Formats: sequence, structure tokens, C-alpha cells
Amino acid sequence: MDAIRVENLVKRYPHTLAVDHISFTLAPGQILGLLGGNGAGKTTTIAMLLGLLVPSAGRITVLGHDMARDRFAALARMNFSSPYIALPARLSVYENLAVYGHLYNVPNLKRRIAELAEQFHLTTLLKRPAGELSAGQKTRVALAKSLINQPELLLLDEPTASLDPDTGDYVRGVLEDYRRARGAAILLASHNMGEVERLCDNVLMLKTGRIVDRGPPAELIARYGREDMEQVFLHIARSAEL
Repeated sequence: MDAIRVENLVKRYPHTLAVDHISFTLAPGQILGLLGGNGAGKTTTIAMLLGLLVPSAGRITVLGHDMARDRFAALARMNFSSPYIALPARLSVYENLAVYGHLYNVPNLKRRIAELAEQFHLTTLLKRPAGELSAGQKTRVALAKSLINQPELLLLDEPTASLDPDTGDYVRGVLEDYRRARGAAILLASHNMGEVERLCDNVLMLKTGRIVDRGPPAELIARYGREDMEQVFLHIARSAEL
């Protein structure tokens, strides 16, 4: 069973075709990169996968559940992180994690929060209001929140944004370890091409809502005759014919 199966997915707005008939699958235990410039359709695609937006056409199946008919069964087994979505500012870090833990009916919640706090170096921040955190600290809290229920599917939008290089490297290691330990599938939207090369088994290259290329990072680098994924990304972004 695929963790994600997307078939001919479309999202239309009155004056924009944001997602243009895309299809892809994500297998359990795999990491799939969703790449593209601003306006390529990444965030819209993730929002439809989460059930926050209703597709104009097409079908989404997540963990065996049709998101049009049975999305709550899938949502209980997945989670999401984005540093661009603010947590309640007046709640402490602990209270934020506890709220999400209760939403997912996490057993032994205090112990789970303590584990995540240690893993993401948040122990000294647990009593601090989320609104008083730095951008990098908020990113780490968002990542801890995304793992609170030990999801089988993790959707990540720029998971290491605002992190310094050392912390970003550490977080990538945490994600790799989590994928190996849990057999989890991860969909990763990122502008950090070094991160993509390190983490992703396959990538989808989006442009104006369409998938214009796909494959393992090393295969794409060889196909375009480039040195790394950043050069591939720039070539695709600047090519009028794609």
C-alpha cells in the first residue's frame, strides 16, 4: 500500500490553475522531495493532501484512505510541520505540545513530550510562551509537534528554515533516524538543495502547477549534466520550454 497516491490532481481558482493534473506515489519508508519555485504549486498540493483544500478534480489516497470520503482516518496517522504556521503565541511550548498530543490521543503524553524536548533541545524552553521564541526555536517546536504522534506519514514544508547550519544538520539526522526506525514516509518541500540531495530518494520538479520532471537526485543531476541539484533546479526554473 502506498503512503500517498495522487491521481490526476487539479486545483483551479478563478484566474489561476494552481495544480495542473499531477500524479505521483510515495511508498512507505521513502522520502519524496517536492521542488519548485514560488507559485509552483507545492503548498497547494500539501494543503490538498492534508484535506485543508478540496481538489477541483482528481483523487488523493493517503495510507489507504480516500481523502474525499475518509480523511479523518488518515489524519490520525499523519502529521505536518511548517515554520510559517504560527503556534498559539500565549501558550507555552509544553502547552502547545500537550494540546496536539491530546488531539492525537498520545499515550504517556508527558513522557513523549520529554523525549521530544530532549531530542530537539527544547527542555529549557518548555515553560516559555511560543510567541517569545526565536525563528529557529519555533522551527524546532514545530518539528517536535509533527512527531508527537509518531506518524506513519510526515509532510514537511521547509523543515530546516531559520535553523543555523549545525542545528539544520542535526535535524536532518533526526529525520533520517525517524524514517529508519519507524518505516515512515516523508514528503519534503524544500528550497535547500543540499538537504534534498541528502534526504530524498526521489524528487518531483514542479513548475506552474505541473510536474516537469522526476527521479532520484543523482539521476536528475546526471540527466541535466549538472554538478548538483541546485544547478538542476536553476536550469528548470529558468527554462522557458519546460
